[in-house]
Amino acid sequence: MRYSCAIRFFAIGFSVGLGAVAATSASRATQHSDLRNLYVGEAIGDLPKDGYAAFACAADPKLSLNGWDDWQKCPPDMSGLRAIRFGYDPATDPDGTKVGGHPVILELLVGEDARVDGLRIMTDPASRHYMRKKAFLLGIQAKARYGDEGWECAHGTPSSDEQPIGGVFIKEQCKKTFDGRDVLIERNLFAKPGRDSKDFVGETRITILRTP
Repeated sequence: MRYSCAIRFFAIGFSVGLGAVAATSASRATQHSDLRNLYVGEAIGDLPKDGYAAFACAADPKLSLNGWDDWQKCPPDMSGLRAIRFGYDPATDPDGTKVGGHPVILELLVGEDARVDGLRIMTDPASRHYMRKKAFLLGIQAKARYGDEGWECAHGTPSSDEQPIGGVFIKEQCKKTFDGRDVLIERNLFAKPGRDSKDFVGETRITILRTP
C-alpha cells in the first residue's frame, strides 16, 4: 500500500504526542492519557503547569490567559463547556505544537465542575500543502491509539462541489466509547472542482469527551 511507510512513521510520532508520557500517580497508572500527560476527567487543579503555553479562549483567541486556572474567563458554549486553546511550550518543543508529526490546534474543554470534560485535536489548516494532504493519516493513528475494534463509522460520498484527489476521496466519521470517554474522529480529504490545486480540504479532527 502506498501509504504504508508513512503510516508506520506517524504511528511512532503519534504515540509520542498522544498518550506516551507515563502516569505519575497511582490514580493515573491504569488510565490512558489522552494527550501527553493530559487526561479527560481530571481536575483543572491537577493539570501540569509545565510544558504548555499560548493559553487563550478558543471562542476569542485574542483573549489570552495566564494558564489553565483562568478557564472561567472563557465564555461557555451551548453545552456549558469552556474551551481553552493552548500549545506546547517552545522552550521544550522548538518544533512547535505537533501530534504525530502534524501541526495541530489544541483545545481543552472545561465543565462547570472544574474538570476536563474534553479535548479537541485538529490538524492546522494553515500548515503546508504537503502536510494538509497527509492530514487524514493522523485519524488512522488515533483509531489505533484507542484500539482498532469497536468503531462505528459513517462514510460520505462526494457532493456536487467535491471530488477525489488523485482518485482518493475521504469523508469519514468514526465514534467509539472507550474507558469513560466518547471518542469522535473525523477525516476529510477532497478537492473543490474548478479551484486551485492547493485549495482543498485535508484534515483530521479528534474530539474526546467525558461520558456522563
